[in-house]
Amino acid sequence: MIDASSPRSGARAAAPVTAAPVTAQVALVTCAELPDLDPDDRLVLEPLAALGLSVDAAIWDDAGVDWASYDLVVLRSTWDYAGRRDEFVSWASRVPRLANPADVVAWNTDKRYLAELAAAGVPVVPTQWVGPADVWTLPAEGEWVIKPAVSAGSKDTGRYDATIASHRELALSHVARLQAASRLVMMQPYLRAVDSYGETALLFVGGEYSHAIRKGPMLQGPDVGVAGLYKQEEITSRVPSATELAIAEKALATVPGGSHRLLYARVDLIPGVDGEPLLVEMELAEPSLFMATAESAARRFARAILATI
Repeated sequence: MIDASSPRSGARAAAPVTAAPVTAQVALVTCAELPDLDPDDRLVLEPLAALGLSVDAAIWDDAGVDWASYDLVVLRSTWDYAGRRDEFVSWASRVPRLANPADVVAWNTDKRYLAELAAAGVPVVPTQWVGPADVWTLPAEGEWVIKPAVSAGSKDTGRYDATIASHRELALSHVARLQAASRLVMMQPYLRAVDSYGETALLFVGGEYSHAIRKGPMLQGPDVGVAGLYKQEEITSRVPSATELAIAEKALATVPGGSHRLLYARVDLIPGVDGEPLLVEMELAEPSLFMATAESAARRFARAILATI
């Protein structure tokens, strides 16, 4: 379904769809494991073609792709970057006309941005940071989430009950493993509301709120590894509350350089112990947009891409 009228060297294209005359060339960036794009991203291909945009699926670390030949390069399913973030950020800095911008990608792919959001008054899940050389002790009680500051797809992420001896040992091993790899570790309280209410992800396209989804609980216990690029998610559509929408907009207002530069954004929230929403993540690099869950979401995304060119 990708317009193949003028594929760039190294990029992949399929049979053309019915389309308007080509006015611009767009690359949707993916990874080697998803050379033909994630299924959700493929939903935008026909709306883009109808707008006269020729589209290639291009793998971010494919040296054969001529990135400068595109009118816009749109980051999508580059979900293999976490283990070599420096390489990914360096690549992004060399790509002309990248959406979202390379400096935003560099800022957002390290979750230390959460500390900046908290300092700006955004309600964020309380986070303890453990460096590679830090001495760390698990609290005596409570449930805790441990994960690296650079991660994608819930990899290297686990949930630990501090009152269970085996969990304490596994938590210590988890942190030690990440420290040995020189990775910054995050420890956050497990928010029990995710088991019932779930997580709300609010999607923004072209600077405007587009739609929202509910994610079901994902962390069942200690980290046992993830097969593939990401952990499978339970997704349904959701109408966010006014409070959730206000927090998402407040978080976006903190983006360096201004949120007006963003083609897309996703803000993930979970109720805290008092029921008020807390920000878990703000994803500005390669978030799933869950376009299949909302009518016209793919068309809105296509129009936003055209407006960004």
